[in-house]
Amino acid sequence: MGFWSRLRGALAREAQITSAEDLLALSRGLRTGAGGVTVTNDTALRHSAVWACLRLRADLVSTMPVDVYRRVAGVQVEVPAPPVLVSPGGQRVGIKEWLYSTQVDLDRAGNCFGLVTERSGVPGPDGHNLPSRIDLVALSDVTVRATGAQITKYVIAGVEYDPHEVWHEKQFTVAGLPLGLSPVAYAAWTIEENLNASRFAKDWFAGGAVPLAELKNTAKKINPDEARIAKDAFKASVANGDLFVHGHDWEYKPIQAVAQQSAFIEARQFGLTDIARFFGCPSDLIDAAVSTGHITYASITQRNLQFLIMNLGPAVSRREDALTRGLVPGPRYVKLNRSALLAMDPEARARTLQTRINSRTLTPNEARALEDLPPLTPEQIAEFEALFGVPRTTPTTATSGAA
Repeated sequence: MGFWSRLRGALAREAQITSAEDLLALSRGLRTGAGGVTVTNDTALRHSAVWACLRLRADLVSTMPVDVYRRVAGVQVEVPAPPVLVSPGGQRVGIKEWLYSTQVDLDRAGNCFGLVTERSGVPGPDGHNLPSRIDLVALSDVTVRATGAQITKYVIAGVEYDPHEVWHEKQFTVAGLPLGLSPVAYAAWTIEENLNASRFAKDWFAGGAVPLAELKNTAKKINPDEARIAKDAFKASVANGDLFVHGHDWEYKPIQAVAQQSAFIEARQFGLTDIARFFGCPSDLIDAAVSTGHITYASITQRNLQFLIMNLGPAVSRREDALTRGLVPGPRYVKLNRSALLAMDPEARARTLQTRINSRTLTPNEARALEDLPPLTPEQIAEFEALFGVPRTTPTTATSGAA
């Protein structure tokens, strides 16, 4: 039976999911690993590549300005954002912190949850007034009860809540499942390999891990009983990190450690790039690129644009849709300002602004606003005209046969 079939069957039997660890356990058919590191949302954060990917994505999403628009006669017009998109967690939790926290949960677990503690007087699409405050809760406190693909109850810290009382945003969804899936679950095999490698390295230097080796008596030939006694004594000693004391006639020779050193380093290095792929982050952006080639970009703007389009853009679009459906009244809609990511060097930025002004897609005062400058005053305009002359307008010539 395939993974998804078993997962749907488990939902039908237990009618609940508690964490990505449970999803991973279902795919393996067990709750915990035997003798290794069990990967969960929390243990995964011990891996530097996981932390770097989560931080990078959450940093960028949380610093995008949140704008609200509506269309008037086909023209997009910006309108004031409701309080829930300014301070969604009350006076102590602003929109940047709220977006950061939710993006981390979405990227590591596929879901984020919050309690709707205040509501506005504006009706929402579900028949209840739209939220005006959402207090986020820890993933570990949430249990979801579902019938098929329909969530019936949320249990948060032991208290039951109806679906309309909980803010639930998800990503990495699969048809027929009520929750988003976690990249940690998908990437668990790779992360587990790296965590176990780190654990082995730590045990090795602490004397708790012994590689394949041979223990040779250089003075005489020993019989099987003597070999067993020596082997047991050696294992009992080193297993507890203690010293192995012997005479002049025993020689300990590792046959694995040297050969595995380069493979260990390579496995660690390539493991970083694997994890970066799972979390949608180019490995060079988290300083994990393998030196097997060189990728060059004409400018930082092109690099940022590629990351925005190929890696972060789809997640941003899904977040815009969730915020629009759940937090603002129609026909308004939410947009996260992606242009905030497209930082340019001063020379490239000046050329871009000049091109847009010359092509009549941006006015000089709009360009000045982008540079945090006030609009031109009449005195400044007069000074520009004195220095450079009054711009000439090209006369419009009527085409032949025009009325």
